[in-house]
Amino acid sequence: MCVPTVYARLIAYYDESLALKYASKVAACCQKFRLQICGSAALPSTIKRKWEKLSGGVVLLERYGMTEIGMALSNGYEPEKRLDGSVGWPLPGVTVRLITTDDARRDVTAVDNEPGEIQVKGDNVFLEYWRNPEATKKEFTEDGFFKTGDIAIANQSQSGAFYIQGRASVDIIKSGGYKISALDVERELLSLPMIDGAAVVGLDDEEWGQRVAAVVTLADKNGELELKDLRNKLRKSLAPYKIPTVLKVVDEIPRNKMGKCMLFAST
Repeated sequence: MCVPTVYARLIAYYDESLALKYASKVAACCQKFRLQICGSAALPSTIKRKWEKLSGGVVLLERYGMTEIGMALSNGYEPEKRLDGSVGWPLPGVTVRLITTDDARRDVTAVDNEPGEIQVKGDNVFLEYWRNPEATKKEFTEDGFFKTGDIAIANQSQSGAFYIQGRASVDIIKSGGYKISALDVERELLSLPMIDGAAVVGLDDEEWGQRVAAVVTLADKNGELELKDLRNKLRKSLAPYKIPTVLKVVDEIPRNKMGKCMLFAST
C-alpha cells in the first residue's frame, strides 16, 4: 500500500538508475507481489500507466477509506475490473450514498455524474469520537450515516462506480457558477510530460468567486513554463472554465507524510 507520491518517486528512481540495466529484474520483482494498492490521494493515470509498464503489467488497485470508516469503496480484485480514476464500488456490507451539500440535501447516488458528499453506513464505521459526543452527533446523520466531507460522483454507465472529486472544504473550486474538482485539473496537469508535480487551489476573486490556480514543479528543474503555453496544452483535455488562469512554478510542493499536499488557498 502506497500513496501516489511514493509510486511517483519510485518511478523517478527507476528512470534515473534502474531502467537501462535492471528493467527485467524490476519487473520480475513486481510480479511477486500478490497485490499493489494506491490510496490517500488521487492517482494520476500517467503514474498508473508508467507503473504498469515498468512492473510488467501490474495494474494498481485504487480504493477509498479513512480512519473513521476503514475501507469503504474499492475497485475489483481482478485487474480488468480496475477503472482509471475511480475508487470503485462499496465493499460487501457497506452502504454508500451521495448527498448534495445544498439546502435540499438530495440523494444523487443514482444520478449520473452529479456531485454529492460521500456518506457511509455499515459495521466498518466507527462508533464515536472518544469522549466527544458533540463531534459525534455533528458527523452522523439522523439515520446513522457517517458524513465523510469528501465529494464524489457516480458513473451509472459503469454500474455506479464512484469517482472522488475532493474535499468539500478545499478541493471543490466554485468559479463563475461552475463547481470544479481540483483533483480533475491536477490529473490533467500531471499528464503533461514537462510537469512532475501539481497542486490546484481556488483563489478568491471578486468577479469569478474563485479563480483556478495551479502550482507546479517541472521535470526539467532548469526549464520554464508560461501560463499561456500551459493553457494551450490543456485546451484539448479540459473545458475552458476548468483551465487554470493563475500559474506558479516552484521548486518543491510541500507534502505531509501521507503524500498529501500542504498548500492552502489564501486571499
